[in-house]
Amino acid sequence: QVQLVESGGGLVQPGGSLRLSCAASGRTFSSRAMGWFRQAPGKEREFVAVITWSGGSTTYADSAKGRFTVSKDKAKNTVYLQMNSLKPEDTAVYYCAAKTGGSTYYMPTSRYEYGYWGQGTQVTVSS
Repeated sequence: QVQLVESGGGLVQPGGSLRLSCAASGRTFSSRAMGWFRQAPGKEREFVAVITWSGGSTTYADSAKGRFTVSKDKAKNTVYLQMNSLKPEDTAVYYCAAKTGGSTYYMPTSRYEYGYWGQGTQVTVSS
């Protein structure tokens, strides 16, 4: 079992920044990749970014490239999502997720490949 707790969401003006955190506990050594997803009202949950737990390789959704950065601190079992130049369309509940088992190089972008999820943190971008 892996437990995930997100934090760092809030209300920010367009053009502003936020850093989300995802603290992992439990059988974290079994994690291979940590992903960030988001879900806006009335929409499907969509991929934002992923980082491999061992090597730190990353992949981003087109909407996140150049503005968001995913990183990790293995000593703290924590993954971060730095979000800059935020836009109103970034408003959503943001979730972190863990994929356990399998290759240490694989970076899944489908939500169905992740077995553990946090409770989510709300990000609202509005003036």
